[in-house]
Amino acid sequence: MIRIQIIQGDITILKSDVIVNAANEQLLGGGGVDGAIHRAAGPELLAACKDIKEDPPGIRCPTGECRITPGFELPSAFVIHTVGPVWKGGREEEEKALRNCYRGCLSLAEKNDLKTIAFPAISCGVFGYPLKQASKIAIETITSFPTTKSSLRLVLLVAYNREIRVALKQALG
Repeated sequence: MIRIQIIQGDITILKSDVIVNAANEQLLGGGGVDGAIHRAAGPELLAACKDIKEDPPGIRCPTGECRITPGFELPSAFVIHTVGPVWKGGREEEEKALRNCYRGCLSLAEKNDLKTIAFPAISCGVFGYPLKQASKIAIETITSFPTTKSSLRLVLLVAYNREIRVALKQALG
């Protein structure tokens, strides 16, 4: 069974097997948690991301998918990069894409025999996903993830601020 813990803090200083990066499709760093993770991991992370094949050109990770790299200078051994949807009013299957982000990250962590994973609030920053809706999707997707043969034991939901922590706690119930 996977245990869920909600904490408020800086995801880049957590000692977890893997942290999740809410990235863009190019995987070249950016603002928010993406930029913070790249800065904390050091230049090797950018080099590793550049080594990921572009398909189609300019896109290393399409929306709703994920890729894994080493964590380099981070306390976490790995980083799973996932590209959440940009909020467009819910008219363009944003919910499906966001669920795919969480499910894909959990599957990739399991495939790599990892026990702990830490998520930020995917798509809730500059991508504009409404926080309450995104929190509900995150909780539902994580709690419905099949755990019979899973290596995963702990999912940390890392809130950057109080507002995110409260929304996640409300969604968890």
